[in-house]
Amino acid sequence: MSEALDDSGAGKEAVLERRRTYFLREQIEKIALQLGGNDRECFHFGSQSEGTTTPGLQSDIDLLSSDNTCNIMTVWDDWKIGMRNLLMLHDDTTPPQQYLLQVIQDYTPEPVTSLTHDTFVRKDSGQVLLSAERCKQEIAYKGRDRGEATTNGPSVSFIPNWDVVYAYHVRKPLHEIQHWIDRCRGRHWPPVQLLEAARVAPCFLVPAGHTDSDYKREEWRLSPNLIERMLMFSFNMTQIKCYIVFKLIKKALFAKIVGDSITSFHCKTIMFYTIERTPPSLWFEHNLMFLIWLCLHVLRRWLQLGRLPHYIIEGVNLFDGKLSKFLQKRLLVYIDSLIRNNLQDVFCIGIDNIECRLHTCSMRHIVQAGELRGVRLRKSIILLLKFESLKRLIAMLMWFQHEQSSSHKTFEQQLKYLKRTFFENLTNVISKTAALECIKHVYALQISVQSSYYLRLRNILDRENTSLFQYSLNSDVASSRLKLASMLYCSGNFQAAVRVLKDVKRVYHSKVKTVCGCRGTQGDRDLKVFADMLPSNSDNRFSELPFAFCVRFLRQESYCTPFILLFEMNRNITEEEVALRAYVDKQWMSSAEVDARPFLYYLQYLTYGGLGERDKQLHALRMLRSYICDGINIINLSHMETDLNLLGHCYEMEGDYEIALHYYEGSLRQCDTNNAANWHVRRVLRLITG
Repeated sequence: MSEALDDSGAGKEAVLERRRTYFLREQIEKIALQLGGNDRECFHFGSQSEGTTTPGLQSDIDLLSSDNTCNIMTVWDDWKIGMRNLLMLHDDTTPPQQYLLQVIQDYTPEPVTSLTHDTFVRKDSGQVLLSAERCKQEIAYKGRDRGEATTNGPSVSFIPNWDVVYAYHVRKPLHEIQHWIDRCRGRHWPPVQLLEAARVAPCFLVPAGHTDSDYKREEWRLSPNLIERMLMFSFNMTQIKCYIVFKLIKKALFAKIVGDSITSFHCKTIMFYTIERTPPSLWFEHNLMFLIWLCLHVLRRWLQLGRLPHYIIEGVNLFDGKLSKFLQKRLLVYIDSLIRNNLQDVFCIGIDNIECRLHTCSMRHIVQAGELRGVRLRKSIILLLKFESLKRLIAMLMWFQHEQSSSHKTFEQQLKYLKRTFFENLTNVISKTAALECIKHVYALQISVQSSYYLRLRNILDRENTSLFQYSLNSDVASSRLKLASMLYCSGNFQAAVRVLKDVKRVYHSKVKTVCGCRGTQGDRDLKVFADMLPSNSDNRFSELPFAFCVRFLRQESYCTPFILLFEMNRNITEEEVALRAYVDKQWMSSAEVDARPFLYYLQYLTYGGLGERDKQLHALRMLRSYICDGINIINLSHMETDLNLLGHCYEMEGDYEIALHYYEGSLRQCDTNNAANWHVRRVLRLITG
């Protein structure tokens, strides 16, 4: 089973890479919140950030965002002037783990008495409370331009496969946590250092009430997420694999009996109890299935008692509202059968092809043709994680550039603010990595904007201007280099542009994948796509990560932008078209965005034309047409309508207006509104009709 998990992407390398990736993404999300003027912290919790998942488990991404502007009071002495103050209320009628939040005035330590906000409600006693349900409704309403919100428990999310929870953190000591620490003292697990860290770790209040409570719409649930993360990060690899197998059993076997009533959190809690009660000497790889057997015994015991206690917070039954008495009995019968049959049903787990992997474990070379496994799968997962992290980074930068477009500051001031914010986040290794990645992109943008300003004044770009680009050239395989080539072309330095384009073509091999921050293409997250990107050398090592960002030109870079792309910055014919743009579209459609490889061929066509090298110019045109029209490349074409516009423009420059019109019309078939092809068609029709 351990080998099967390694082959399924649950080995040590993949686990550590997931953790590194999601810590990095935490920092990027934190920076994005700061740039948006939000004083919030954010954390990736759950299976993805723990590294306790596999491709087949299809785990969601969990993000918790905590508000720093609010002071949560446990007693009246905690009140702070000038802050939003909320007092935690809990009495004998309030279920364990649940709290009501009484609203206290900002500038005097007295209760608020009026319903001055839509999220406030009045309790029978007259106390004004902050309603958890109304807070979720307000989040959904404020984000309505982003589409319909999906609500799942405390989560309100506008992103598919994401659970996003808006919470408040409690920094004061809580008796629930101290009681758990006292209970764990003297045990072999959790270790003493973890308990000491747990003592000062903040907990969170998330908007979720108890199903049987009279105030379930107003209640907030206390969640010790950071302590649970510390517990998970204390697992050794055998414990991680045990947890993953338990989740596979839950998803493939338990689901047939009780649906989705047993959750990953139930499995995690069972793991905590099992590790606490099992000698450390047993937690080794060769005991893996015996340890699963122990976990099932622990679950059976709790099913017999009709309750699964929360591992940290006393008095909470995790079966309440999740697993009815009837379903508890059904699951108990099945677990009895599973234990009696010596876990033979594990051979029926189809997720991640576990069934096949187990049956062929002694003949590991006899595996389905084309199946991803072992090192190849691990490397593919690592590439996918890097791809998603880069995509999120580009989306964040795109969002900020859009937000600042309506700012009263000059663009230069905005860029300085960006860089200052990034430098403020150089606090540790992870935050430094995230901040430097952001700085690299902003620096390249700053140089491009300055160069555009020089060209507008009809100044000549000298070596000093262009050499400043060197710092950002390795942000990816192509985009920064292509912007440099475009800058050189627009300045009339065709020979230098050709040299840069040759360098791009040299490193832009067939395995490079496009990363777009505003669009995705069907199948672009398929692991086999990333497996095909792996180099053929024996250790699958890259000299450079095989990713190319789309090339974006803002209006401030107009004089570094080929003329035809200026139409992309004004792609709408009517104002009504602007209203049709989706939330993400509004963030980029006022700029020019083009796929990197088609832009490479287009720039070659322009520069070779400028140099009078006709054969090379026509070769570039053939390469552009061949690449765009070959269906195999569709997965790397996020801006097909713009790519077709470039191809049409080449034929327009060739004087072949009929073919130019053909490609412009093909662009309009991709999207008929908010497409610069509408301008191009009108222009070409005028040329044809004289």
